[in-house]
Amino acid sequence: MSDAGADGPGPGRSRTVEFGGPVHYVDFGGPDDGPTVVLVHGLGGSHLNWDLLAPLLRPYARVLALDLPGFGLSEPGERRTRVQDNVRVLDRFLSEVAGKPAVLVGNSMGGMISILQTAASPSSVSGLVLLDAAVPGPRRALDPLVAAMFAAYSIPMVGERVMSFRRKRSTPLRTVREMLRLCGVDPDALPADVIDRSVQLLRRRQDVVGMDKAFLTAARSLVRLLADPRSYRRAMAAVDVPVLMVQGDADRLVPTAAARDVAGRHPDWRYLELAGVGHVPQLQVPDRLAKEILGWLEQTALLPARA
Repeated sequence: MSDAGADGPGPGRSRTVEFGGPVHYVDFGGPDDGPTVVLVHGLGGSHLNWDLLAPLLRPYARVLALDLPGFGLSEPGERRTRVQDNVRVLDRFLSEVAGKPAVLVGNSMGGMISILQTAASPSSVSGLVLLDAAVPGPRRALDPLVAAMFAAYSIPMVGERVMSFRRKRSTPLRTVREMLRLCGVDPDALPADVIDRSVQLLRRRQDVVGMDKAFLTAARSLVRLLADPRSYRRAMAAVDVPVLMVQGDADRLVPTAAARDVAGRHPDWRYLELAGVGHVPQLQVPDRLAKEILGWLEQTALLPARA
């Protein structure tokens, strides 16, 4: 394990471990006698997605946020980055870094990975928080832009050209702002340093072509799991830990109907729908989300009652 020191002005300490290649993560600290919370970002995300939420959890839990291979500061190298590959990375992270059963908090694709991890290795997970998780649902029309985007990503060569064209015609700042808007977040409503650090991260990436390949590989495997969700639904049915499922009703990427359908199939999961919130509630309403997570942790006895 290497310690890179503080990662700019961010709220945690940047570290790297070797799991067949570098896996970067941020250790936000927290009490040793509290639960361990591991934050798992979504497709195209990174540890920066948690900068507003993690400090609110830190007084009560040890908080870790990893960059999956091919995302953030985890350069992909020769590693594959399918959803299934990233489940194996998460499993090793829980064993070798977290060191004890952890509460997984997964956003979007990170929610899917967290569900699969919980089903495959139940002893590694004590609780599961799903934030606008990528889940299957009843067939319905997707947001036209989202549908067109993922259709392009799914076609060999076309996806690569789309990624290359977008990178050449854009700037890191424009890319960050466009992605936030797609996720339902007003960039101007975020602290300026959150935007600045996201821009700096894009500029720091070394293997840009490898990052594009990693993104497309992950996206295509995600689409396949949603298109034929039988194995994914079996994994959901195998989850035997407390689950808090949070969904923003203004999410363009994960239809609210899909989240409601999954919640209906799992009545023992707690389902919370946030009005006017998009795909990344941890950036849009971090204070409310932290309150809900901490309250749920207390109710499930995963966190001792706070004074």
